[in-house]
Amino acid sequence: MTEVTTSSKSERAYTWIRARIAGHTFGPGYRLVLGSLAEELGMSVVPVREAIRRLEAEGLVTFERNVGARVTLVDESEYAHTMQTLGLVEGAATALSAPLLDASALDAAEAVNERMTRMLDHLDAHAFTELNRQFHSLLFGPCPNPHLLDLVHRGWSRLSGIRDSTFAYVPGRARHSVEEHTQILELIRAGADPLEIELAARNHRWRTRDAFLDELHTRSHPSGGDES
Repeated sequence: MTEVTTSSKSERAYTWIRARIAGHTFGPGYRLVLGSLAEELGMSVVPVREAIRRLEAEGLVTFERNVGARVTLVDESEYAHTMQTLGLVEGAATALSAPLLDASALDAAEAVNERMTRMLDHLDAHAFTELNRQFHSLLFGPCPNPHLLDLVHRGWSRLSGIRDSTFAYVPGRARHSVEEHTQILELIRAGADPLEIELAARNHRWRTRDAFLDELHTRSHPSGGDES
């Protein structure tokens, strides 16, 4: 019974902390103090520690010697390189998938994008990110090249620690993202040249990268004296 209770509390702590990381309440570098978190959650430090270990395994939290647990800092170079590579391989995979996508698959992707559109006025970054993953998976999933598909999945996995915070960090990007999704769908439905589809999917990924890095630089070097 005790193990079940601890597991339940650990799951609650995990969900609570993860939501605050995704919503950027706990931003990159934020120190996660076990005692303070446990007190706020009304539980012992044991389930909180388990939750943080789980977040560490996902890449959202790192442990620093003599400091403790912190929300993972954004490695700008790693992020930029991963997004650049992902744009290339995902664009190619989407272009190869396009002839294999029937009307039902495209309708399913459009339905996901419509759900994302309805969320824009009250953005839930974590839910929006999950729908974004579903949308793109529907488009590149049928790719007949297993090696290329593996590279796409590897790229998404490498971004697991930052994806949730991207739309929270740059909420304005969400609206542009769904508009670009519509454009990609229109190209595929129209039977556009594969290269045109590939470039649209690639540039979609790269625009997200650029928007995130621009915002990161803006926050790191705010203009004027007001940093609020």
